[in-house]
Amino acid sequence: MLKGRAAVITGSTSGIGLGIAQALARQGVSVMLNGFTDEETVQALKRELGALGVQVEYHPCDVTRPEQVDAMVEAAVSAFGSLDILVNNAGIQHVAPVEQFPLEKWDAVIATNMSSAFYGMRRAVPLMRRRGWGRIINTASVHGLVASAQKIAYVAAKHGVIGMTKVVALETAGSGVTCNSICPGWVLTPLVQKQIDQLAAKKGLNNAQASEDLLAEKQPSRQFVTPEQIGALAVFLCSDAAAQITGASYTLDGGWTAQ
Repeated sequence: MLKGRAAVITGSTSGIGLGIAQALARQGVSVMLNGFTDEETVQALKRELGALGVQVEYHPCDVTRPEQVDAMVEAAVSAFGSLDILVNNAGIQHVAPVEQFPLEKWDAVIATNMSSAFYGMRRAVPLMRRRGWGRIINTASVHGLVASAQKIAYVAAKHGVIGMTKVVALETAGSGVTCNSICPGWVLTPLVQKQIDQLAAKKGLNNAQASEDLLAEKQPSRQFVTPEQIGALAVFLCSDAAAQITGASYTLDGGWTAQ
């Protein structure tokens, strides 16, 4: 369906980003992977996705540095000939009460989860506008719609991502470019596994019990959202069927925000 398109996906060497990369590659999209990982993992991912018949590249860009984001976009255009799809997915988390939240952690979470999306869109929109086609997908979170205690930076950043998504959607309306956000609930990614580990240590639980407690607190389905499900939604948002969907926020949260 998307054969011949090219995508940059930040934070795509594991978790949600990798799920999106795999889903797009299966639709014929060449992908620029990004993330902090080792060379062995990079080569394994390039072999895995390349076996689907698409071109796969990797850029070690630090998404908190605008000049490095520019370089990654330029590398993608050089390698693929275009940039058709941008997925701003990179994210980090830190949990602490507001009065104890370290300033350096605030800066890091805002930079990685929100500013990086601005850097990417700022560079990609002119390229997409010139070609008359583009899809921007921002990985937000249910925390872009509702809040949880002790996550002030993450909640602020994800609310900001949804706001930026709406602005870019308005600015590109009618141009063939769309901009939407995906808002997952609990997804069993390395980021969430750290929270499960912390909960297990705090309460003296095993991994399964801590996972159940985490899900029961927020997610009525008591099941994790999967990267594959998020990847399928990303493919839909890139399709012709979604050409008039822009500025929207799609939840995959097992009923979290229905409460």
